[in-house]
Amino acid sequence: MAAPAAPGNAGNGAAEEVERFDATSMRFNTAVIGRIRTGAAVISGSTAGILGLTGLYGFGFYFVASLLLSLLLFVKAKRNVAAHFSSPSAITTDGLFDGLSTYVLLWTFMYGMVHVY
Repeated sequence: MAAPAAPGNAGNGAAEEVERFDATSMRFNTAVIGRIRTGAAVISGSTAGILGLTGLYGFGFYFVASLLLSLLLFVKAKRNVAAHFSSPSAITTDGLFDGLSTYVLLWTFMYGMVHVY
């Protein structure tokens, strides 16, 4: 016995794709991006401090490292960002400025430990 046709499928044999989004999974993915950005801010802030970057070079280093991280996350998502996040820009902008405070903290701490003391 054949299964009845789906409501949007008029029995012509063509399957209609339905996009489903799980809000819980998307919130989880956004939270994971935040944790990854925090970890990257710790590593890049420590690196900038050890290298002795000051002023705009230090802030530029953060944004370059953040751009590199966004590219790596884009590749990891297999270029299908819309399937995992609410908007395509979420992978580049979510948590960007939250990680900045962590970056500055570690940047100044490591700079002080290596180059001042």
